[in-house]
Amino acid sequence: MGLLETLRLRAPKEVASSASVKAQYAPAVMDAPFGNYMMGSGYGGLGNYANSIIRQDAMSVPSVSRCRNLIAGTIATIPLKSYDKKTGEEVVNLGWVNQLDKRQPLGVTIAWICDSLFMYGVCYLQVTEVYQDDNRPAKFAWVQNDRVTVKYNQYNTEVDYYMINNEKLPMSGIGSLVTIQGFDQGLLIKAQQTIRAAIDIERAASIAAQTPIGSGYIRNNGADLPDQQVQGILAAWKSARQSRGTAYLSAQLEFQPISFKPSEMMYNDAKAYLALDIARACNIPATMIDAEMLKSNTYQNVIDSRKDFVAYTLSPFIEAIAGRFSMDDLTPRGVEVRFAVDETFLRNDPITRLTVIEKLLGLGLVDVNQAKEMEGLSPDGDGEANATDI
Repeated sequence: MGLLETLRLRAPKEVASSASVKAQYAPAVMDAPFGNYMMGSGYGGLGNYANSIIRQDAMSVPSVSRCRNLIAGTIATIPLKSYDKKTGEEVVNLGWVNQLDKRQPLGVTIAWICDSLFMYGVCYLQVTEVYQDDNRPAKFAWVQNDRVTVKYNQYNTEVDYYMINNEKLPMSGIGSLVTIQGFDQGLLIKAQQTIRAAIDIERAASIAAQTPIGSGYIRNNGADLPDQQVQGILAAWKSARQSRGTAYLSAQLEFQPISFKPSEMMYNDAKAYLALDIARACNIPATMIDAEMLKSNTYQNVIDSRKDFVAYTLSPFIEAIAGRFSMDDLTPRGVEVRFAVDETFLRNDPITRLTVIEKLLGLGLVDVNQAKEMEGLSPDGDGEANATDI
């Protein structure tokens, strides 16, 4: 083992001994997840849900897209930091804490981790590099959920192995999966009926918008016509109405409108009701997905709403991710990884922070250098204090 590997400045591509790592970061064993398998087969995967909603369809609903982006987009902007569990002091991050996937920024990977937890209730990260000195993962790649299939034991209580694109994966080392388990089944399962109804409403409203001229039927007051001639009349009628707004019918044919007024269809009311239901399912306050309600927020209300947003909406995702990253198979014992929520997202305005620091200085609870560190300044005050990554 070379000096660079010892200092963790380079991650070798081969595992020294796969047997020594198996117990370190084999994915957590879960009970059969919410019926996510075919009876008797021992296999599980998203594609096995009957009549399930797929992610692409769910994201076509504006309220679902808004909720997803609020959660994933917010958490992705919060820095990850490492701390000593005993003292609470910040320690130097491992390389992967700053960049999980070497192909993209950390925030992008975190956003898609949140997306998987939000939609499916579980996220899969494939190990692409390991440290040679302790065989812990050094780099990961996020894996799309519908590419993963799970093989359970005969009782569907333990995971035998995972597959990506129907190719069996090792349970440790490079190529294996690290799973991040969410706190529930994911939106595609728990809000399946609501999302389907919202999709139907969006489709109905789209059809109504594409056909602004009232729909109806053509009554024939004369002899019956052959099917081919009927289809020709309907096609000509539709084409004439779309291009000119008017059409010609013979004396034997009569148009009978049967459409409702847009107000009678109540599309807007139905969409508003379903958006509220989706917000409930996502644990997001309705005010955060309604632009009109957001206008009435004052600065103080924004701070308070942020605190509620973290406590009731983001916390399950933050804890699921940070808790998994802090387990001994990924992080050295005695070190934990946390999102710096208080230092960034919930940070007070400068006047409030300086007032608090002034009182701490007056009481002698902190010195000048500690006060500077609280504001992200180095002790000599000439810039931000940054630890060197390893």
